[in-house]
Amino acid sequence: MIHSRLRRNRAFLAVTGVGLAAVLVAGCGGTTKDSASSSESGAGTEKVADPNAPIREGLQIAFLPKEIDNPYENIVDEGGIAAVAELKGTGKEVGPSDASASSQVSYINTLIQQNQDAIVIAANDPNAVAPALKEAMAKGIAVVSYDSDAAVDARQVFVNQANSEDIGRSQIKMVSEQIGGKGKIAILSATPNATNQNTWIEFMKDELTKPEYADIELVKVAYGDDDDQKSFQETQALLQSIPDLKAIVSPTTVGISAAARYISSSPYKGKVVLTGLGTPNQMRQFIKDDTVTEFALWDPEQLGYLAGYAAAALASGQITGKEGEVLKAGKLGERTIGKNGEIILGPPTVFNADNIDKFNF
Repeated sequence: MIHSRLRRNRAFLAVTGVGLAAVLVAGCGGTTKDSASSSESGAGTEKVADPNAPIREGLQIAFLPKEIDNPYENIVDEGGIAAVAELKGTGKEVGPSDASASSQVSYINTLIQQNQDAIVIAANDPNAVAPALKEAMAKGIAVVSYDSDAAVDARQVFVNQANSEDIGRSQIKMVSEQIGGKGKIAILSATPNATNQNTWIEFMKDELTKPEYADIELVKVAYGDDDDQKSFQETQALLQSIPDLKAIVSPTTVGISAAARYISSSPYKGKVVLTGLGTPNQMRQFIKDDTVTEFALWDPEQLGYLAGYAAAALASGQITGKEGEVLKAGKLGERTIGKNGEIILGPPTVFNADNIDKFNF
């Protein structure tokens, strides 16, 4: 299902990314999908929620990933664009070719000029994008963050893939089981400013303070910047600089697949454990060749779908992002909005040789 859509949308699948192609506005230097313009603006930030309000037809909703060539976020945004189409609106994906802190700002500014009804963003840096997102909200554009949150006052809703604490702690539980509770481990993260990565890593570090992990030592956190080649090189550097390293935990789909590619053809295969967060289609070959035993992830298409419904509901006045409001999310049912506007998709799935062929994304 998702695999066929990815193949249809892009010749990218050699890389890792998040993007769809068409033309953005001159001066933004990026790509879009299903481009359309609108003279209407979204719902104001001060509105009171009307749960019975109809979803406005013809909504223009833009998805802004960390970078345009990240396959995981491609899947997320395609799920969101499908949700918007289901609601008789038009969705598109735009974004930078790099995941630097300020790379998304010019895209936000362009989307404001286009009078989009909503912006759905995975923030590279929560604070770097905040001023532009606040300007968008001031002009009546609904703002939803997903995957990696923006500053709380710079968006109305954050669609979180799973409980952040559960994600972080589960990473340590997985790696501990695979190395027998002993040894040095390293983390291969995305960018130093990625909100989601940093939150998970803090919970990972806290989990390691428990007595049952007394024999596990976190020796380094490395950053591959969600770039395939840099993540590959960082993996090589970790293994060469720490000869007795027992495991790498990579809570990023770009990082774990790049690390697996390096380990699979190196002398470290079978000696160094690799786990983290990845998609089944990226990691299937590495499970089957015994490079990786198990890893985890949620369904990224559903994450985007949920974010798309949240954006449409905000732009239509059904919700405002306040705690206790209920979001109606199509085939996913209802979600109650939690503290600070957080909506949680659900718990991640652990993938291994027993179940990986049951999934196709």
